[in-house]
Amino acid sequence: MMATCDRENLRQQGLKVIRIEAEAISALGEQIDEHFTEACCLMLECKGRIVVTGMGKSGHIGGKIAATLASTGSPAFFVHPAEASHGDLGMITPEDVLLALSYSGETTEILTILPIFKRIGSPLIAMTGNPVSTLALQANVHLNTSVREEACPLGLAPTSSTTAALVMGDALAVALLEARGFTREDFAFSHPGGSLGRRLFLRIEDVMHTGDAIPQVPESSLIRDALLEMTAKKLGMTAIIDANGCVQGIFTDGDLRRLFQKAHDIHATAISEVMTRRCTTVAADRLAAEAVHIMEDKRINALLVVDRNNRLVGALNMHDLLRAGVV
Repeated sequence: MMATCDRENLRQQGLKVIRIEAEAISALGEQIDEHFTEACCLMLECKGRIVVTGMGKSGHIGGKIAATLASTGSPAFFVHPAEASHGDLGMITPEDVLLALSYSGETTEILTILPIFKRIGSPLIAMTGNPVSTLALQANVHLNTSVREEACPLGLAPTSSTTAALVMGDALAVALLEARGFTREDFAFSHPGGSLGRRLFLRIEDVMHTGDAIPQVPESSLIRDALLEMTAKKLGMTAIIDANGCVQGIFTDGDLRRLFQKAHDIHATAISEVMTRRCTTVAADRLAAEAVHIMEDKRINALLVVDRNNRLVGALNMHDLLRAGVV
């Protein structure tokens, strides 16, 4: 069979699929009822894990739902129903809650293990498109995700139905997230490797330069000394400190450029005469993402890190934040 590349027809088919699936999602709102709230309560009261299962396309959706639940404060994992019959049922305990997905509600692999679910004693939440199916009737709670039509013109490939199930899963996860008081910081703990986790979790003390790596000179130093320190430490600036280690000011590449517009002898002029006195500082325990916002707001490229007594404890610039993946 030869395929024809009718561009306008392809575009119209794409729009038709989006319209059909959007209508399916819109109609799903009517199913957020007492059954939905009962399912949420079972999950909130769960002392074990939420075990999600499904076959075929429903299994793929189930895997995503389990991942979303786990990353938003509701510990969950996916079990393949066929593998469950060959040993994986040992993963399930009476303290778990089961969430089974099957649009027909008659998936053989799931019905085969239903008696075992009952024997284990775990509450069963069914997500199907058929409220009178075997799975729906055997469940403690049934979530109806029926759709008027599939987006597939043959009415065979799961399209609208899997989209509806995915959205229902997201609705469960977000409702549980809100009920648990799950915060941005909680989210960061389960996503430490991603850019979002780094923005929410990484602190200034994790990326700043410390000890001998901090560019710093006494306030009695000459401009020449400050330039040598800046060159050696390669942060584009140096802190100016007093005898107690407290920050008195900063001298940056920008200050250096402005210095050349005036007649200053770098071998005879004290750095205290040309430094920026009211410089921006930050505490080490603040989020690294906050340092980005401060730099952008102040239009600066570097920050000095101080303790509560204004003593210098670290330094960082925008390149450090870029390398850490915060920006």
